[in-house]
Amino acid sequence: MKKIEEYVRSIPDFPEPGIIFRDVTSILQDADGLHLAIDLLQDTLKDVDFDVVVGPESRGFIFGVPVAYNLHKAFVPVRKKGKLPCETVEMEYDLEYGSAVIEMHKDSIKPGQRVVIIDDLIATGGTIEAIIKLVESLGGEVVKISFVMELAGLKGRERLSGYDVSSVIRYEGK
Repeated sequence: MKKIEEYVRSIPDFPEPGIIFRDVTSILQDADGLHLAIDLLQDTLKDVDFDVVVGPESRGFIFGVPVAYNLHKAFVPVRKKGKLPCETVEMEYDLEYGSAVIEMHKDSIKPGQRVVIIDDLIATGGTIEAIIKLVESLGGEVVKISFVMELAGLKGRERLSGYDVSSVIRYEGK
C-alpha cells in the first residue's frame, strides 16, 4: 500500500503564484487512500479518553464521522451561520479577507464532556480556535485536535498552543 502522502495531489501556483495547493479530494477519490486516512486519524486517538468528535463542515464531517462511528462516539457538526435548525451558540472569527461565523447546537456538548476535534487541514488555525471557544463555552474540554494535513508554514499549531494537536501529514511550507 502507498504512503498517505502519495494520495495527495499537489497543484502548483493555486490559488496564486508560489502557493502549492494540497488537494485532499485525491485522498477521498481512492478507496485505499480514504481507508488509510481514517485509520491514521484514529491512530492519533489511540490513548485518548474522549466522549465526542466535533468536526467543521464540510471536510471535518467527511473525516470525523467515520472515526466517530468506528470508535462508537457521538459526532457534533459545526456549521456556517444559519444552517442548524435548533438553538445555537456562535463564534465569529477572522479570515484572510473579512470574517465568518460558525455555530453549534447549544445542547450538542454537555458540561464535562471530553472532545476531540477532527478536520482535514490546519493552516492558520482560526477556524479551530473558534471551535475550541464554542466547545469550552458549553462546558466541554478539548482533549485532542487531529488533522489529515498541516501547512506548518502558516503557524496554525502555534495559535493552538496549549492543546494536543496532531497531523497525519506535515508540509513545511504554506
